[in-house]
Amino acid sequence: MYDKNSNEISQSQKIYLQKLKRRKINITISRFLILVIIFSAWEITANLGIIDPFIFSSPSRMFKALINMLKDGSLWLHIGITLFETVIGFLLGTFIGVGVAIIMWWNKFISDVLEPYLVVLNSLPKTALAPIIIVWMGNNMSSIIVVALLTSVIVTLLSVYDGFMHIDEDKIKLIKTFGGTKKQILFKVILPASIPTMVNALKINIGLSYVGVIVGEFLVAKAGLGYLITYSSQTFKLDVVMLSVIILAILSALMYQAVSIIEKLILKKINPQ
Repeated sequence: MYDKNSNEISQSQKIYLQKLKRRKINITISRFLILVIIFSAWEITANLGIIDPFIFSSPSRMFKALINMLKDGSLWLHIGITLFETVIGFLLGTFIGVGVAIIMWWNKFISDVLEPYLVVLNSLPKTALAPIIIVWMGNNMSSIIVVALLTSVIVTLLSVYDGFMHIDEDKIKLIKTFGGTKKQILFKVILPASIPTMVNALKINIGLSYVGVIVGEFLVAKAGLGYLITYSSQTFKLDVVMLSVIILAILSALMYQAVSIIEKLILKKINPQ
């Protein structure tokens, strides 16, 4: 009787897993079809003259621009520079934001002092500081990275700190009951419980870092996708402009997927079962 019930449960579980697998396949196919429909409609309307291909470009024109830039090697240069600046700004924003959040959680006095300044900085459009940063630091890559850092660090700091402050108080009291130190509370309770919050902050930072880098490249860069967009728009090479925007979207999606993979690995390590 036990084996029969076990088989029934196993069969039900198998059906459930098959449904999940089919659902994932359907989602993937649907996503692909949406892209196909969008690009097909774009190409058809451009060829029929419904939209002006000179202004709006078209997939075929962008593909030709892609091939030309791959042949002369310029595309890899621009992608590499933008990706490097974004990753550096992203990592600095993440580490500094988490570090300051830990300091604020550790010392309530520092938290109370910094809170109004953080609120003001968070409400201030970070890209408005870009021209000032460039004047201070000069026309170089460092100023672009700093702009990307400022764009992402405040959001990271506030998100992570808010996560720290909403940890279950009962867990903290339990550690204190057994004589746990503040350091043990941080590493045994606060940080492990805040992993989802920190990962969400990372995901948000991807877009913010790209925004900071592109704004910086608009103003001072001599290479990079932001520079490519600015230069191509000024010379009316709108095929290259649209191609650059799509490449930025692809890079953002790839970085997002990389963070999602890291999240799964961390959660799998914390919860092996």
